[in-house]
Amino acid sequence: MNKFSLLLCALFLIACQPVAVAGAYKDISPVDLNAALQNKDFIFVNVHIPFEGDIASTDLSIPFDQLTQPDNLALLPSDKDARIVLYCMSGRMSQIAANELVALGYTDVWNLDGGMIQWAQQGYAIQGR
Repeated sequence: MNKFSLLLCALFLIACQPVAVAGAYKDISPVDLNAALQNKDFIFVNVHIPFEGDIASTDLSIPFDQLTQPDNLALLPSDKDARIVLYCMSGRMSQIAANELVALGYTDVWNLDGGMIQWAQQGYAIQGR
C-alpha cells in the first residue's frame, strides 16, 4: 500500500468515528437533592404535567413540553452555566426537558433521578397533593 492509500484509509476511519455530543445532564438522587436544598444555589423547576404537587423550594413550574417556548425560556437564567435542577413525577419528563436544555447550550443541568416517586419513597414531603 502506498502513502496515499494509507492516508485515505486513515481519513476514512477518522470520519467513521462517532461524534461526541457536547454536554449532558446529570442525575441527582433524592438524598443528594435534599442536602443541596439546605444551601440552595440553583433554579429548581417542576416540569411535570398535569400538576401533582411540588417539592419545597421549587422556583418554577413549567410543563416539560413547553420548556423551550420563548416565554418559558425567559424565566430561566440567561447564564447558560447556571445550575438548573429539574424534576417530574417519575423522572421521564424531566429527562426530556434536561436533554432539551443541554441541546440549547445549558451546561449545568440536573435531573432528580426517579422524580417525586423516589423523593417520596425516601420519606421526603411533596406539597400540594
